Amino acid sequence: MLSAITLIEVPGQDEGLRVALQAADLPTDDIEDEGRTFFRAVSDAGQTIGYAGIERCADDALLRSIVVLPEHRSHGLGRAIVQATLQEVGLTGYVFLATTSAAPFFSTLGFTEVPRTIVPATVLATRQLSSFCPSSATIMRFNRPPT
Repeated sequence: MLSAITLIEVPGQDEGLRVALQAADLPTDDIEDEGRTFFRAVSDAGQTIGYAGIERCADDALLRSIVVLPEHRSHGLGRAIVQATLQEVGLTGYVFLATTSAAPFFSTLGFTEVPRTIVPATVLATRQLSSFCPSSATIMRFNRPPT
């Protein structure tokens, strides 16, 4: 396991971000829209190991676009990228995410499944939740109260 991960903010039009998301079958149609912040995760050796994104929704946020590059998978780096992203953005509200396949992974990081009825309207209105993710996607919330 790598000892440190550094997050470097990248624009939505970053080619490495786009390629990594497409390879992981994650949406790219809205990555250049305003309100999204993306990061390139870099190892202490300077290698790009993955990408992460966050979309602010008033006081809350939508965690999105977490991807570990194939050659770096199965080393706990997804966990480290999520944790670094949550620390980097310093949010004061709740953090939500939508997933069709990674609920077990995110549950180990402190996210719990929640019904759509409790998700704030600003989060539900994101293109991610209103257009891209199927209604069958699992919605999860980071298990910590706002500060």
